[in-house]
Amino acid sequence: MLNIADTLRHWCCEHRPFALATIVGVTGSAPLPVGTSLAVDEDGTAVGSISGGCVEGAVYELCQQVLHHQQAPQRAWFGYSDEDAFAIGLTCGGELDVLVQRIDPANFPHLAATLTDAAKGRATALAQVVDGPAHLLGGYLALNSEGHLSGTDLDTDVRSMVAAQAQALLRAGRTDRITLGGTATTCPEPLTVLVHVAAPAPRLLIFGAIDFAAALSQAGRFIGYHVTVCDARPVFATPARFPHADEVVVDWPHRYLDSTTVDERTAICVLTHDLRFDIPLLRRALTLPIGYVGAMGSRRTHDERLRLLVEAGVTAGQLAELHSPIGLDLGAHTPEETAVSITAEIIAHTNSASGLPLSQRTGPIHRTAPHHDPNHQATRHDAAAQAAADRSTARAHATLPGHATTTTPATRSDK
Repeated sequence: MLNIADTLRHWCCEHRPFALATIVGVTGSAPLPVGTSLAVDEDGTAVGSISGGCVEGAVYELCQQVLHHQQAPQRAWFGYSDEDAFAIGLTCGGELDVLVQRIDPANFPHLAATLTDAAKGRATALAQVVDGPAHLLGGYLALNSEGHLSGTDLDTDVRSMVAAQAQALLRAGRTDRITLGGTATTCPEPLTVLVHVAAPAPRLLIFGAIDFAAALSQAGRFIGYHVTVCDARPVFATPARFPHADEVVVDWPHRYLDSTTVDERTAICVLTHDLRFDIPLLRRALTLPIGYVGAMGSRRTHDERLRLLVEAGVTAGQLAELHSPIGLDLGAHTPEETAVSITAEIIAHTNSASGLPLSQRTGPIHRTAPHHDPNHQATRHDAAAQAAADRSTARAHATLPGHATTTTPATRSDK
């Protein structure tokens, strides 16, 4: 629902009732993720989308029915049907589980403030009960900056569990479902909560004020990152040379990294081509809980870089986190093409994807994020190993009899 937070906060402030349809489950390929919503007010005004157009008409009618008849929350499932070209269904072949409920702002006094925070880009989380006892279904709990929940009445133990997992998802910047209860020691009935998360843009730190950095800053901003360019040379590190960067910093790279804030969503791209900067910077970066660390350079530079990092005490496990030479093999040459290569690798790594052509993969195109379990989280090593296995399988398949092989030019960073 945070995809339409700005409109919903206005409706809440005006005490205008509305119906809200939210994707609470996805099976297979679907155009929009869990947590996306469509809303309809009493005048019939609709905002948002849950399917990119496939089932919007049916959802709109259900919203009006629930809103005007003040019905209890309703559940609807939409899948693919090839029996009738005009049948209501998803052309992408997936299945959507949709919860439709009536929202009277007077009954949800905490919603307006939470939606305002989300609309203004502040970190916030909103937990929605999507499965469980009928009297709790459709209830909301808002997570404040101190980690406390307000809203739907839950037992103290369950409230604490929801708060802890909502905080974990907020740190990860990810909307997801969590399932609680089902045991006498917590809550007797299972409870499924969809945690809607609005998080500030993740950071992209680009070190090296070169032409490739200018293209990468534009590409990084385009895919939703807050971009910082850092270089120790003031003559090159200027806002005029990097108009798409959110900030340009003049400082030694490793010193700036020590002084700034990073998290598991942060991506670091080292483009300096200078081992005086690279080694102290990478030595520090590879010890931090950062989502992605990549370094540009030739194969020869890469080998020398690894040797010096080992001498500097970097472990084999830490080196496994380094993407070097940086980027996917797209045959890139220009700074703009190389920026696409690098951002493509960041996207693939963030989503634990292989980076392979979709024609060489099977299964759904739009994959959902793995279920969040704070007691067992896959490490980046696990994701990297799976992606490597996918690439190896595809290469082996491509070289079987009857399958042509191709050779593409290396990216500039591979030369």
